[in-house]
Amino acid sequence: MKKIYIPIMAIAGISALYEQSKAKPNVYIMVGAIIIFMYGMMRLTAKVPSKNQENSEENDS
Repeated sequence: MKKIYIPIMAIAGISALYEQSKAKPNVYIMVGAIIIFMYGMMRLTAKVPSKNQENSEENDS
């Protein structure tokens, strides 16, 4: 699944930047691209363990 989210996020980011560079950008395209990008970031970072998780396990024992 990680391999799917990275290209989708790249396309969403590039399209948002391209739309922003226009003289009259379409707000709906920019908002949609940002939502897709943030959702992808949320899904990718959900798999990364917290830095404090290791410390809290040591303190509980």
